[in-house]
Amino acid sequence: MVDIPEEAAGALKPEIAIAGVTKQFRAGSLALQDVSVGIAKGEFVTLLGPSGCGKSTLLRLVSGLTLASSGEITVNGMTPANARELMSFIFQDATLLPWRTVEENVGLGMELEHAARAVRRDKVTRMLELVGLSHVALRYPRQLSGGMKMRVSIARALVSRPRILLMDEPFAALDEMSRDRLNEELLRLYAEHQWTVMFVTHSVAEAVFLSTRIVILASHPGRVAHVVPVELPWPRTAETRLTAAYEECVANVSRLLRGVQAAQATEAMRSDEERQ
Repeated sequence: MVDIPEEAAGALKPEIAIAGVTKQFRAGSLALQDVSVGIAKGEFVTLLGPSGCGKSTLLRLVSGLTLASSGEITVNGMTPANARELMSFIFQDATLLPWRTVEENVGLGMELEHAARAVRRDKVTRMLELVGLSHVALRYPRQLSGGMKMRVSIARALVSRPRILLMDEPFAALDEMSRDRLNEELLRLYAEHQWTVMFVTHSVAEAVFLSTRIVILASHPGRVAHVVPVELPWPRTAETRLTAAYEECVANVSRLLRGVQAAQATEAMRSDEERQ
């Protein structure tokens, strides 16, 4: 586990600074409004909220894949576009090329950068060892389980040695047991590499297990409703999920999320009444 000082992480100099960010799409819909979040180096921050609250949009803004309408985002003091070499993005879909083997998929980025074959082979070998997939290096994606495909995707992201991981619901399509195992594997790698992580999920239990902090977003438009520190001890293992502290934290975050959804429903009803 990365050592975060005892003072509130938000008070530290943020590695990712999101200040007053609003995103409005060309069609006119307001996805995010005045969102401010600071993420310190080594934090694991999860974005949680109802569908349509802008979680994935915020992640894409930090990655530089899209631009904010107003406000400012800096990553290690740079614009997202200038900080891209520090970041790797892992999507919900593993997006592996079916005609390439596992090792060829993992090494694709280095191949496109014209890295020497020997360097490429060495890095790919080490990454596959790291995620426990050395034994399937020569297999094709169709020969892998869903969990294995996601580990290949993670290995591909890690081969560039990022400082920051942006993860958009990477385990959503997996069964519960596979998801739990990969959560544990992710935390093992997080402790070893000391990344800064922004993670998107719809699962309260997953958010609590993985995070140092949870940011709950309200929707229409997306905005920060609550920031919840997760003070469970490290390292977190399968046994963590059996503790009273874990269950209490899951219940608390679920209660806050239900409150956000209830307030949103009330607001929608009031708007409908005003239009009638």
